[in-house]
Amino acid sequence: MTLQEKNIFPVFERMLGREHKQKLLRQNSLVLWVYGLSGSGKTTISIALEKSLHDRGFLTQILDGDNIRSGINNNLGFSKEDRAENLRRIAEVNKLFINCGVITINCFISPLKENRDAVREIVGKENFVEIFVDTPLEECEKRDVKGLYKKARAGEIKNFTGIDAPFEEPDNPDIRVETIDKSPEKIVAELLEIILPRIYY
Repeated sequence: MTLQEKNIFPVFERMLGREHKQKLLRQNSLVLWVYGLSGSGKTTISIALEKSLHDRGFLTQILDGDNIRSGINNNLGFSKEDRAENLRRIAEVNKLFINCGVITINCFISPLKENRDAVREIVGKENFVEIFVDTPLEECEKRDVKGLYKKARAGEIKNFTGIDAPFEEPDNPDIRVETIDKSPEKIVAELLEIILPRIYY
């Protein structure tokens, strides 16, 4: 045990607990983990989902790859180790939001099963809903709204998921979302059928 660890004295038991926050907000906190390839539509879906939940009176927070990597994780790159640390930190942030009674919507590529499993372990499987946005690579490349696939194909971006870094599809996600020929509104309506019963207080 390090000196630093010896000087840590948790006071969690003296703080107001999750149940107090959920009662105040009249909602059950939950972690929604929306993931898929770049360009799959996960951020678009998450923004639409957050608006629908907000309109129903729920307090939410979106955590997205861009806003996290420009702030709390701006010192991380895209190596396998940095990707794992990126998601570990995000999971710990989610634990704080769970205790605050907030419904957290996460939009991250999350390419490796071991990292997704680690997040679930950190936040608790009872708090975690895995939502896989299942959009084929060819479709994501067609969309390429940020021009990232073009740069990756040209060798300008290294370790790009789906091109020269792997993406491991899940066997049994809690929810599988297919985006081709389906509007965000239709997708959100389908998600709400599953999510609302879990967050109503």
